[in-house]
Amino acid sequence: QVQLMESGGGVVQAGGSLRLSCAASGNIFSINTMGWYRQAPGKQRELVATIFSQSTTNYADSVKGRFTISRDNAKNTVYLQMSSLKPEDTAVYYCHYRDWRPAYWGQGTQVTVSS
Repeated sequence: QVQLMESGGGVVQAGGSLRLSCAASGNIFSINTMGWYRQAPGKQRELVATIFSQSTTNYADSVKGRFTISRDNAKNTVYLQMSSLKPEDTAVYYCHYRDWRPAYWGQGTQVTVSS
């Protein structure tokens, strides 16, 4: 089992910044992918950004140039630095962990961007 603990959500004005963190614990494999997905009201969950254990990253087009994903493998923690936030970034952000097993998800953290 893998447990994911998210932190860093909140309310911010448009143009502002937030940093999300997600710490993984439990039965962690060294080769894995961690990342963030988000789900806005009435919409499907969508990928925001992922990072492989060797630091290869992948971003949704909507966040490229504004969000940066990074990780600290020693701490099994992934970060999402969000800048130039827009009201359309408002959503519940979910941490995601995947290795050879089915994916694990965090409980989600709310990010609200006011205009």
